[in-house]
Amino acid sequence: MRWKRHPGDPGTTATTWRARAATSGCRTATAPHLVDLHEPADEELLNDPTRNGANNAYWLFTRSNQNNAQILVHGDANSVWNSHYWAGRPLKVIVHGWNSNGNSAINPSLHQTADVNVIVLDWRGIANSGYWTAVRGVPNVGEHLGDFLTWLVNLTGSNWNNIHLIGFSLGAHVVGNAGRRTGSRPTRITGLDPAGPEWGGNANALKSNDGAYVECIHTCGGRLGINDPICAANFYPNGGRHRQPGCGLLSYTCSHSRAYEYFAASVRFDHLVGRQCTNQSQANNNNCSGAAFNMGNSILYKRG
Repeated sequence: MRWKRHPGDPGTTATTWRARAATSGCRTATAPHLVDLHEPADEELLNDPTRNGANNAYWLFTRSNQNNAQILVHGDANSVWNSHYWAGRPLKVIVHGWNSNGNSAINPSLHQTADVNVIVLDWRGIANSGYWTAVRGVPNVGEHLGDFLTWLVNLTGSNWNNIHLIGFSLGAHVVGNAGRRTGSRPTRITGLDPAGPEWGGNANALKSNDGAYVECIHTCGGRLGINDPICAANFYPNGGRHRQPGCGLLSYTCSHSRAYEYFAASVRFDHLVGRQCTNQSQANNNNCSGAAFNMGNSILYKRG
């Protein structure tokens, strides 16, 4: 992926920002992303402890095992003591979305720029079911993640001020529920194009107070993602809606996925600049002239 920096570009708040990115060489989806919103939730699956949040899998990656996950088991202290986990490192938690997995560009980008613990939450038992079933399963999965993090902090002495939760699509709402479960203790939550269908007005959606600092990157707002500024800081690369650069006319999945691609690139290069807006209309119409801030870096005071 190639990026251009536009320091004078209008940006996007509840802080809303607008930023512009150029992409090159990204794989582009060619088929529309279809969701059957009338499909009933699978209650049997949601109540199955081998599929719901009780069966969350936690994959640990560090610089010592960047390509081979170590499995941490909630309640099994030996799984932590026998791993490369070290409480002195910052902890990054990555949560995938619907019909997805934990493999993305984010994990390697994090290791390239800092010595960190990365835990990838595998919740495919629910996420790879029907969309409405996955939506219904989000709170339970998030609460189990929150309980796991509380247990891990108590076990190892990790500092909540070093914990950053990152979720894509439905995973953004998972990390919101996890943060809420802990009493909003994670220092940072990043929602990457939080899923939109069935989440407008949903009490279980990601909220701006689920962590000490909550940010969103919107790339397919009004389609697969939420367009509203639900976080404390909201970035809207290329307007935050379909079509993102390099995506086909009906490739909503491509625009949706740009969120984690942009975030991964911003972690490595810290170069995408947005300008603060006073309202949503300014953000969507490229008419902002407020303060300039970089998207995705470690500055956590980007609020409006």
